[in-house]
Amino acid sequence: MKARRDRRDSRWDTHREQRRGQLVGAAVTAIRRDGAGVGMDEIAASAATSKTVVYRHFGDRAGLYTAICESVAGVLLAEVRRATAEASTGPGAGPRAAVAAGIDAYLRLIEIDPELYRFVVHRPLLAQGAARRAGTGDTPDPVNDMVSVIGDEVAGAIAGYLPPAAGTGAARFWGHAIVGLVRGAADDWLARPDGTTREQLTAHLTDLAWSGLSGLASPVEVQP
Repeated sequence: MKARRDRRDSRWDTHREQRRGQLVGAAVTAIRRDGAGVGMDEIAASAATSKTVVYRHFGDRAGLYTAICESVAGVLLAEVRRATAEASTGPGAGPRAAVAAGIDAYLRLIEIDPELYRFVVHRPLLAQGAARRAGTGDTPDPVNDMVSVIGDEVAGAIAGYLPPAAGTGAARFWGHAIVGLVRGAADDWLARPDGTTREQLTAHLTDLAWSGLSGLASPVEVQP
């Protein structure tokens, strides 16, 4: 009897995870359609359900917001990994190309999904929930978690080109510094458009980042 109950519980776990994934997808659809300021009513309508059902799966607004951030982080991390890996092989491969590819992958998400980026970074859904329970400020920040993971990924790409004497700490600091640089410029690019294209911004940021890396990380392979 216990084995039968365990299998049944496992099936329900799978169902719940699938349902959570469906609700996150519906929320992303609502964000793209209605903008970053979308509310819970619009998200529930997009999922063809009620807010009560959404809260049942995520607990509260913060739980849903965190799940959306995790989904976006997964997509962004996969794109950064793919782009840097491709830039590290083939014609013109090297650390500078990898840095440029990682920056471009980050900016591409903003260009394709600006409202989703605003939703994740500026947290309008949480701002709407002014009556959140006390203590939620002590929970981990999914945006900072996402930035940390991407920073570690960029650091790993840089470390692959460093001599052993440089140490892993330098690569970690440089990787996170590049992510901070890109995020700050990207936020301004989105908030105050002036006609600068993604390709142009990628080139500007790569030039700035590489001018520091190529000097500090010598004898890292330097590309023109």
